[in-house]
Amino acid sequence: MTASPGPPAPAAPPVDERLPLLRLLPLAAQHVLAMIAAPVSTVFLIAAGLHLPPARTASLLSATLVLCGAGALLQSFGVLGTGARLPFMMLPGGAAVAVFLETAHAHGAATASGSVLLAAALLLAVLPLYGRLLRFFPPLVMGTTVLVIGINMVHVAAPMAVAGRRPALVTIAATALCFLMLRGAWRQLSVLIGMVAGTAAAALTGGDAFRTVPGDAVLALPQLLPYGAPRFDLLAALPLMVLALASLAEATGQTVLNSEAVGRTPDPARDVPRTARADAVTSLGAGLLGGPVMVTSAENIGIVRLTGIRSRFVTAAAGALLVLSGLLAPVARLLAALPTAVVGGAALVIYAVIAAMGIDMLRRTDLADRAASTVVALTLLAGLLPVLAPQLYAPLPGWARPLFGSGVPAAALTAVVLSALFGRVRPPRSPVEPQPPCVSPSSCRAGPAGR
Repeated sequence: MTASPGPPAPAAPPVDERLPLLRLLPLAAQHVLAMIAAPVSTVFLIAAGLHLPPARTASLLSATLVLCGAGALLQSFGVLGTGARLPFMMLPGGAAVAVFLETAHAHGAATASGSVLLAAALLLAVLPLYGRLLRFFPPLVMGTTVLVIGINMVHVAAPMAVAGRRPALVTIAATALCFLMLRGAWRQLSVLIGMVAGTAAAALTGGDAFRTVPGDAVLALPQLLPYGAPRFDLLAALPLMVLALASLAEATGQTVLNSEAVGRTPDPARDVPRTARADAVTSLGAGLLGGPVMVTSAENIGIVRLTGIRSRFVTAAAGALLVLSGLLAPVARLLAALPTAVVGGAALVIYAVIAAMGIDMLRRTDLADRAASTVVALTLLAGLLPVLAPQLYAPLPGWARPLFGSGVPAAALTAVVLSALFGRVRPPRSPVEPQPPCVSPSSCRAGPAGR
């Protein structure tokens, strides 16, 4: 007798789906091209601020690309509780770059590197306490934080798009048309196709569309301790250390958002420490290689939502491409030469999608409740004032300006503090309508208006 075949093996969750190589590579390249402007511009900014020679700049670019790739691999695969096993990318932290340069100017580059190491060590030290801090990150906090992230990133990307209006508009229009009109695998490449169309428009318009990146080396190896032995100064490191703590709110929102985007039930108590631990480990590498604090990127979550491809192996392949790009100097120079306006146009689409995700998370909160609506209003104020009226923060002392004068950290801290305060002073609900605890956005019930 022939044994009857057993039941078919259950399909892998979308986040664990393994794609064929020919399909995987263009999807991975799409993630790389969408985020490449951030590490490249960060390196050029640091090089200009520290007056680095071309050889040192090339070495720092190599190190930053390798760190971005290693961080993406760590987040995608997860090793020994480090990395969330979600499709995440890694970037140099936006506000942290400004603090790094300020520290370098005031105390020297070696002290700035030491501050990065201290901030990463502090983040690692507080992560075992995250379970106790979880109640400070309800959906109200996370949704508002994600919304502010999207708006602030649109503000960051807008000047890049203005650098070449026509290529940026072509990139945006082509991405939108591809998403609306194409289906299947072609639709999943909408961002990449849009960038190709924008690059073609930049080539046709001529001018200074493509940046010139000098160099003729084939291999580019990161340099260990490029500023000498790190110097540890707790007072000088305080702004970066506070930013590292504030990043927990951002990491919470991004991890929950990414979990929902890939169809996984959010579990902040389990996944957020893994996400933040990968940030901290990669930042330790950045401190040794001369870079700023590294953080998990939100922009690739927009690509996941746009394309519907939720596999973490795509971002793992993107991480491998970044490591390869960092070690092969010609590839790094080619990526660094991408037209700024094209990258900016693609970023505008992606960050707008992230802002919309924040609105979707807020939709699950009862905004008819006066306390909740007040928290949202004041958090938006704290997150947008640094963008709309940065001069208001000029009188602040140097240690406070990077924290409160930067939209995302200020919004995250405001949301956490106000949510906790209003939770304490809010009168208890009537026992007739008991409310279940809200562990994650997907487990929260709608408010009275939504029942």
